[in-house]
Amino acid sequence: MTQIMEAETVEIKKVSRIISILKFIKNNPTGIIGLLLVVTTILCAIFAPYIAPHDPGAASLGHRLDLPKWLDDTGKSQYLLGGDQVGRDLLSRIIYGARISLLVGICGVLISLVLGTFLGIVSGYFGKWMDDLIMRLAEVQLGLPFILLAIVIMSVFGTGIEKIIIILGLTYWVSFARLIRGEILALKEQEYIQAAKAIGGTHFKIILKHILPNVASSILVLATMCIAEFILLEASLTFLGLGVEPTVPSWGGMLADSRNYMTSAWWISVFPGIAIMLTVLGFNLLGDWLRDRLDPNMKV
Repeated sequence: MTQIMEAETVEIKKVSRIISILKFIKNNPTGIIGLLLVVTTILCAIFAPYIAPHDPGAASLGHRLDLPKWLDDTGKSQYLLGGDQVGRDLLSRIIYGARISLLVGICGVLISLVLGTFLGIVSGYFGKWMDDLIMRLAEVQLGLPFILLAIVIMSVFGTGIEKIIIILGLTYWVSFARLIRGEILALKEQEYIQAAKAIGGTHFKIILKHILPNVASSILVLATMCIAEFILLEASLTFLGLGVEPTVPSWGGMLADSRNYMTSAWWISVFPGIAIMLTVLGFNLLGDWLRDRLDPNMKV
């Protein structure tokens, strides 16, 4: 009898857990969709050599501009999403292109986050002339159009993925700095911050234990949004010929290569465009969901 009751209890717990998961999915559909899109992109980037059906750089003129396999009635096409202008597998190039987009997005955001967080803390917490100097630098930075600045820098120093990452990182620190500065200006007047100062807490300890934990959620949301924006900017620069090298599979480069085949081979431009759209949509949906979960007062 005891064993039967224990088995029933275990089953009830399993059913309860499943119901809780289903309720969570029902109450957070956008977050789940965004998370699935982001996780799918990350998995494609990590396991690209095992997922891609062909070598992304292997050209075969015999399969030049092949139709997607599911649209080809002749049985000639070997590629699920078709071939590009030199006979490379479009699906394999899209899978490998996820690596470039995520690398630029994540590394660029990390640079912006670290630099912007440091300057935002200095500006908001210490204030005075340091606040004035940093905010004036931010205003100058905001006054420079990103695309124009990127074109000038890339024209002088050349193209390359590392240069894109550095440019994005050193340009978007302003967003993090202004956000953190604003939150710290409100936080440092709170009673627990004043109490920490009164009992002799050092600036470093107060920032580490009281300031950073309270701004972490805002930093996380902004970082998620910025990754999506960085992916779009990398694709834009590569499309203009100022991004990664043409030999490297990238979504922006694939769109640039398809310009002369928009009417004769629509799949060369449509499928990379869909990959960009779904990835950016995933990060934006995830960012919106995180914002609503971490700060319910910001719900729209």
